[in-house]
Amino acid sequence: MEKQEHINLYQQMVVIRILEERAAELYQQGKIGGFLHLYIGQEAVSTGLISARKPQDRVITAYRDHGVAINCGLSAREVMSELLGKATGCSGGKGGSMHMADVKKNFWGGHAIVGAHLPLAAGLALGDFYQKTDGVTICMFGDGATNIGYFHEAVNLAKVWNLPVLWVCENNQYGMGTTVERASAVSEIRQKAVGYGMKNDQVDGMDLIKVREKSLEMINEIREGSGPQLLEIHTYRFRGHSMGDPERYRKPEEIHKWQENDPIGIYRKYLLKNKIASAKDLDKVDVEAAEIIQDAVQFAESSPEPSADELFRHIYVEE
Repeated sequence: MEKQEHINLYQQMVVIRILEERAAELYQQGKIGGFLHLYIGQEAVSTGLISARKPQDRVITAYRDHGVAINCGLSAREVMSELLGKATGCSGGKGGSMHMADVKKNFWGGHAIVGAHLPLAAGLALGDFYQKTDGVTICMFGDGATNIGYFHEAVNLAKVWNLPVLWVCENNQYGMGTTVERASAVSEIRQKAVGYGMKNDQVDGMDLIKVREKSLEMINEIREGSGPQLLEIHTYRFRGHSMGDPERYRKPEEIHKWQENDPIGIYRKYLLKNKIASAKDLDKVDVEAAEIIQDAVQFAESSPEPSADELFRHIYVEE
């Protein structure tokens, strides 16, 4: 990658981090309603993964979707407006935190029901298969989703039909408040692909470069006809499952241990060590990212609410 590409990826991670921090504040002020699942600590996963895709590659994910939306090309203004339920949001203010999408950018949404989007991913890939395109569907989900029927049905059919899907498990160690070991008979998630004869791998999700390189490798193989593959990405969320999580299931020492391997700090050190960017360059990006989010918050708060007529739009598909 060129210097500017590296700096752009660094900025995306910082924008996501600040956006999520501001979202938490706005939620506590009562300006964001419903559920709010923060991506703090997991920024390197979607940033590295999505940087490896081509425009024709589809992305679909679960409800922790703000960072994924940013990495798919949605603006901070659109994301923040959607969080505040404003008409200028990416889903017109009607989707909120868990239902961000923009099909024009091949981002097929965040989905609130655990695992329910996996069969949709298989369907997207089936469409590309029938149309003989070289698009790859990237389907992201949490470790908890792998214990649900949707996962096994979708992964099985993808292998049976040799569909171009990269199944990506964002293993952040907890399904809500339950550790992987307490909920899954197979704690190494990648092994679940073995039962379907599917190639699989795992990578450190706190390191953007490692995520990007492994994602490029697997996406390219799928594009060339290898069939579906599964990638387990080990990461960690620094905040609770959602804003209402009292976090009684883990100790502060555990969180602090992971925070020492902050994904933004790891990437910053990489850029400095390899002389790709200077501290001055990155400090400037930090300032710009803060300004982007400040602008997004001001834009969202000054944007109009959806009109009453919006209640009756998008109920039926127009031919």
